[in-house]
Amino acid sequence: MSNPDYDAVVVGSGPNGLAAAIALQQSGLSVLLLEGKDQLGGGLRTAELTLPGFRHDVCSAIHPLAAGSPFFQTLPLERYGLQYLTPPIAAAHPFDDGTAAAVVNSLADTARSLGADEQSYRQLLAPLVASWPGIVTDVLGPLQVPKHPLDMAQFGLSALQPATLLTKRFRTAAAKALFAGMAAHAIQPLENVATSAIGLVLLVAAHRRGWPLPQGGSQSIADALAAHFVALGGRIETGTYVRSLQQLPAARAVLFDVTPAQLLQIAGHSLSTVYQWQLRRYRYGMGVFKVDWALDGPIPWTADACHQAGTVHLGGTLEEIAASERDAARGQHPERPFVLLAQQSLFDATRAPAGQHTAWAYCHVPNGSKTDMTAAIEQQIERFAPSFRERVIGRHTFDTAQLEAYNPNYVGGDINGGLLDLSQLFTRPALRASPYRTSKPGLYLCSSATPPGGGVHGMCGYHAARRALRDVFGLSAPPLHHEEAAS
Repeated sequence: MSNPDYDAVVVGSGPNGLAAAIALQQSGLSVLLLEGKDQLGGGLRTAELTLPGFRHDVCSAIHPLAAGSPFFQTLPLERYGLQYLTPPIAAAHPFDDGTAAAVVNSLADTARSLGADEQSYRQLLAPLVASWPGIVTDVLGPLQVPKHPLDMAQFGLSALQPATLLTKRFRTAAAKALFAGMAAHAIQPLENVATSAIGLVLLVAAHRRGWPLPQGGSQSIADALAAHFVALGGRIETGTYVRSLQQLPAARAVLFDVTPAQLLQIAGHSLSTVYQWQLRRYRYGMGVFKVDWALDGPIPWTADACHQAGTVHLGGTLEEIAASERDAARGQHPERPFVLLAQQSLFDATRAPAGQHTAWAYCHVPNGSKTDMTAAIEQQIERFAPSFRERVIGRHTFDTAQLEAYNPNYVGGDINGGLLDLSQLFTRPALRASPYRTSKPGLYLCSSATPPGGGVHGMCGYHAARRALRDVFGLSAPPLHHEEAAS
């Protein structure tokens, strides 16, 4: 291409689009980042959804993967005002008897709190926590020969198990339920192969760095990433919704932070017939129904641990959680859904007026569902926090269609950018030598529809940029945290 306007264009400013743009700009290229909305961030947005003064995270809320991202850790984001706040308890899991299991930063303390399962928990997590620095770039990357194969094999032997199988190593209902709540972040039935993987990753993250939240809201992460990109010399244009390749300025490489559905709409005519067929076969997973509340006080939990937790998993026993996820995957709406709840204002005074609070929660529903799950979610909260509804002074909801309208990457309300089961774990979005390349030279995917999948870590964007740098420019990507500079 002669005289391109930019070396590279990145479409979409979610965490992966921002990561890709930064990695390209760091390598000395001229990069343009385009965002369809007026505000940057994709899933990293914060807004007054309920009442003035109550700041709610519109999508993602708690960020263990962002704080531990091998790429984000190399960036001076604190220079742009990003500050993480870490609750003393990463996650609490209450039960009907008024007690709760809890995950704290100390592995020893967490294990000890599980009583008869202390040793089982230690034996499962201690080796993974110790080996994590050496395997994190492989876990959060495309399929490749691992740098530490024995450590990676040890992780894989547990990670590839269905959560319902791995929990058999525990004797107590509390430990089984605690792990089930972690594994349910996979957004698929717990009987599925590899549903243990996300549970293990989240527990390792809790024991290494905790589960932090950004002061001021998730938007703070996007703002810091964008500020760093601009400081490097990058250019950002918002309010530019890309519907066709013809809208883009001339560039040697284009990276799309979109899922296969949008890529087909934008560039389908330029893709090979086989690749189009592969993208059409891409599968999306369950959607979510989300509620944000403005509260006149903190949630009145029965279990003390819940008052100190940034995240609370509401679902009761392993069997209840497994049934809830199984029902939603089968197209049904569970009467007692598994609910993931965050209470950021307990630890961040910027989220609500003095003496008042916010709460954020969602449950899994069939993809594309428009059923209002507000009552079911609030019943689950009241199960463990009687009189919760009396605290509510404002409420905002998103069904799956509204979430997709807000962020087109959430197809049918799927916040993972596609089903993250074993068949789409490393081959997302299609079985290819590189999952980031499309069939059109110079055009790449950098969204959560590529490995390692959903979550705010930027690693999909980093790896896509790395691929484009090698293919198009003959350059190496900036090294990752824990990675040798020469690699």
